[in-house]
Amino acid sequence: MKKALISVYEKNEKLFNFVNFLDKKGYKIVSTGGTYNFFIKKGLSNIIEISDLTSFPEILDGRVKTIHPNIYAGILANRSIKRHMESIHSRNIHLIDIVLVNFYPFFEKMNQKHIDINSIIEFIDIGGPSILRAAAKNFLHVTPIIDHNDYEIVQFEIEHYKSTSLKLRKKLAGKVFNFTSAYDSAISQYLLNDKFPMYLHSSYEKKMNLRYGENPHQKAAYYVNTIHKGSIRNFHQLHGKNLSFNNLRDMDIAWKVVSQFSEPACCTVKHATPCGVALGKNIVDAFQKTYYADTISSFGGVMAVNVPITKELASKINHIFLEVILSPSYETDVLNILKIKKNIRIININDPISDQLEYVKIDGGILVQESDFFFPFEGDYKIVTKKKFNDQELQSLFFAQKVVKYVRSNAIVIAKGTQTLGISGGQTNRIWAACQAIERAIKKSKTGLVLVSDAFFPFRDVVDEVARSGGIRAILQPGGSIRDEESIKACDDHEIAMAFTGKRYFKH
Repeated sequence: MKKALISVYEKNEKLFNFVNFLDKKGYKIVSTGGTYNFFIKKGLSNIIEISDLTSFPEILDGRVKTIHPNIYAGILANRSIKRHMESIHSRNIHLIDIVLVNFYPFFEKMNQKHIDINSIIEFIDIGGPSILRAAAKNFLHVTPIIDHNDYEIVQFEIEHYKSTSLKLRKKLAGKVFNFTSAYDSAISQYLLNDKFPMYLHSSYEKKMNLRYGENPHQKAAYYVNTIHKGSIRNFHQLHGKNLSFNNLRDMDIAWKVVSQFSEPACCTVKHATPCGVALGKNIVDAFQKTYYADTISSFGGVMAVNVPITKELASKINHIFLEVILSPSYETDVLNILKIKKNIRIININDPISDQLEYVKIDGGILVQESDFFFPFEGDYKIVTKKKFNDQELQSLFFAQKVVKYVRSNAIVIAKGTQTLGISGGQTNRIWAACQAIERAIKKSKTGLVLVSDAFFPFRDVVDEVARSGGIRAILQPGGSIRDEESIKACDDHEIAMAFTGKRYFKH
């Protein structure tokens, strides 16, 4: 008689229906204490406890129940090897044909607040992963099941072919090792708590297939971290087409920008670069300033706000073309207004930014660094010119600096008040970026502008270009060039105020 070993933490009707099917197909069900009691209460009679195979009771509060030679030999025996089968029969060991296990919920428990180390240790599953890995290793003869979504296909094959196919068993074995590696990775990272361990593991679960990657001919999927929380991990799409690879990258940047501000803030992003950012006395004011900052680039972009979207704002949004809108909430009836556009993706997002590390894949390796959380406060800069900042310029400079850190290097941001008017990044030299940002800004305003650079000026040419514009009177940059004195002298010659922060914001 074929046997199925069932040992699960999560017990539900779907599980019972599947095991009941196995019972009707002649499988002897072998189970552990809690799972055994669940099936007995549900009326399953053709079932035995695992201790009947091991002749050894569960001990240590259930820590030891499946760890026994009779179980592992019954799973691991290669049925095509004569001496394996002779050894099994001589010891009266029962072969096990199906192993169905789900683990203690370590993923869920580790993210709970106020759970102590002693409690979470009890959710590190030992027996479950071990017997499932054994079944997966012997997939030539044993069917390993970790995912409840596979009950249906296993049932179909048994129903129609009397047993599972080798092709299916191989796939299920791969899923087992895929899951157990993520499970072990989560435990390792929790216990190590080391940003840069000797071996880098990843533990991510697929959240969705994406419409496509960076280009339509590239397939893509979105995975969420099983260990750490994050704002883009827990968003909810309320309306619109499926998201693409580029949508998610732009959403991440847009939300990070507006999350920095306590005032109503709006940001539009295109091709992973902010194209307009503004604060306002209310969210409509912030939106209008943001849109005015770059009406062309915002077309087909992603827009994020850090306060609820009002009816007034929704009506204005409907007059422009956006791919995605992100907001912490939407006032009553706002969704009905926005949903007039059937394709626009409407995203509800509330979680704060929590990235601790950043990863960049290169061919054959991966680069890992701490996320850039540095923000200057009052006193974190040094005036290096004769001319000083006034209060309005200082406020504008610190606003622009919160934007420049999300612009690709070389990055220049020009602002007036708390509104960007010129953003340029991704250029291979700083003067090109400065010229582009200045050109865009001067078209909108010729006075009261400030400029922030993500890195130092290698030559005085940026200052000279600023002076020619006539409208920029204050500059904030990291400093640190061997030609800093040339840039300082240029500022003094043109009566421009400049300060060094000592911190750069490269973003490649």
